[in-house]
Amino acid sequence: MPKTATQRLGENLRQIRKEKGMTQLELGKKLKLDVGYISYLENGKKNPTVMTIEKIAKALGVSVSELTK
Repeated sequence: MPKTATQRLGENLRQIRKEKGMTQLELGKKLKLDVGYISYLENGKKNPTVMTIEKIAKALGVSVSELTK
C-alpha cells in the first residue's frame, strides 16, 4: 500500500531532524510546539498546516519541497 503524504512528511521530518543532530524536544522548543505533536507528525498521525510545514522547514534549514518530497 502506498504511503500517504502525511506519512512521507513524517519520515522526511524524522530523517532530516536526525541528520541535523536534533532531538524531538529540541525541535519542539525551537518551534514552540509540544514534543508529543512532533512525535505525531513523525509517525504520520497528524496532518500539519502549510504554515506549520513552512516553520518546520525553516527551523531545520531545508526547503519545504525537501521536507515534503
